[in-house]
Amino acid sequence: MCGIVGIVGQTPVSQSLYDGLTVLQHRGQDAAGIVTISENTFRLRKANGLVKDVFHTRHMRRLQGNVGIGHIRYPTAGTSSSSEAQPFYANSPFGIALAHNGNLTNFEELKSWLFNTARRHVNTTSDSELLLNILGHELAQSEALNLTPEDIFKAVGKVHDRVRGAYATVALIIGHGMVAFRDPNGIRPLVFGKRETVNGTEYMVASESVALDACDFEFVRDVAPGEVIYFTEDGKIYSQQCAQSPNYSPCIFEFVYFARPDSTIDKMSVYGTRVEMGKKLGEKIARDWEDLDIDVVIPIPETSCDIALQIAHELDIPYRQGFVKNRYIGRTFIMPGQEMRKKSVRRKLNAISAEFIGKNVLLVDDSVVRGTTSEQIIEMARAAGAKKVYFASAAPEIRFPNVYGIDMPSANELIAHGREVEDICEIIGADELIFQDIEDLVEAVRSHNPEIKTFETSVFNGRYITNDIDQSYLEKLDAARNNETKESTDKNADSIIDMHNEGA
Repeated sequence: MCGIVGIVGQTPVSQSLYDGLTVLQHRGQDAAGIVTISENTFRLRKANGLVKDVFHTRHMRRLQGNVGIGHIRYPTAGTSSSSEAQPFYANSPFGIALAHNGNLTNFEELKSWLFNTARRHVNTTSDSELLLNILGHELAQSEALNLTPEDIFKAVGKVHDRVRGAYATVALIIGHGMVAFRDPNGIRPLVFGKRETVNGTEYMVASESVALDACDFEFVRDVAPGEVIYFTEDGKIYSQQCAQSPNYSPCIFEFVYFARPDSTIDKMSVYGTRVEMGKKLGEKIARDWEDLDIDVVIPIPETSCDIALQIAHELDIPYRQGFVKNRYIGRTFIMPGQEMRKKSVRRKLNAISAEFIGKNVLLVDDSVVRGTTSEQIIEMARAAGAKKVYFASAAPEIRFPNVYGIDMPSANELIAHGREVEDICEIIGADELIFQDIEDLVEAVRSHNPEIKTFETSVFNGRYITNDIDQSYLEKLDAARNNETKESTDKNADSIIDMHNEGA
């Protein structure tokens, strides 16, 4: 999971790109990059680290130009090689730079086609660079020196025909402008907005609406699945649906965990959907677990706070902040390597003993993925004096790998894979364990946009929306992860990339 931004402005855009990336930092903490266009030349800065550490004054001064894109990266399978940082650049045709959030599922097929047929070389194992070169190849099929909007729409339409998986993408084409497009299922989010200035209208695209807010852009709408929007350098805007059979199916895990609560994605308030998750889960606990003697509801900060507050309201039980979060520790879910995640939990959270001593507590988290964090937090609650520790998850059991850009591709790492709830409960050390039902989760999110008929929910039910994932694919992915990155993940920050790095 990563974050992307892009701006076509009337004045220099580097500071706004920086600000946009900063508020999207929750989507990736491994690397950051910005590329702008000035005097018909790309100006690029990218490196490993947080946004504030990658860009210094000297870098910002060099990032001149009124058009630019940016990217923040979260590493997949533990890799954090600087060669995988985005945006990527290709010099043909015209000069193209691209940033991408998602993961291409037919990577090997595309890589072979690109080399043997398109005769284009990729210098990394990132599928984002692969996507860049496929787009470049399709754009090169036009013999015109100046691309028309129709040329761009045709090229991205060919990309849609050839590429499978999840991709929210923003690209710059020298001499033309900025292109934003989204995969035909709309798995990864992408929004755009505008702002009026004395010099004219400026446009911005981003992974979440919160980036538009931070840069004082007015939200216009989401980029539709399969849609292409072309922003010319002189401020004109063109859009067209370029997928043959678009099927709106956004990733539901964006609402469970990744997105900021103050964002709106696909016309759905992230905060509002989390309140609904809490309402549904609270109703389930009141209905099916009425025998539990719960004294207090305590969230595991921060994603679950809104959820836990609504659960407490439904149960008419006190809500308390029992854990203090160290805000200078990154999100443990997206840290590279299991050992780093384990070490970070204790540094990240500290219990307030007064809220636990002698009480039966209901801990609420957004999800249970590997179980490592849940187990350690339950131990902390008991050490702080809790009599009993019940655990509730706002998401259903995560039993299947994700192949669309979230770092949980190995089924063996998922605590719920092949286990019943009672087994999971015993492993993490809870007195009782309660999961949200998938029907309730879908209904909670959809309640804010009934137009969405389906969601990407493969991690819960194993149904992959792109219909191209089979057991053989998952076994290859698992083998690649185990063979290439397992040992190096926790020993070397520049660990070997996995079979097909999720380019987002």
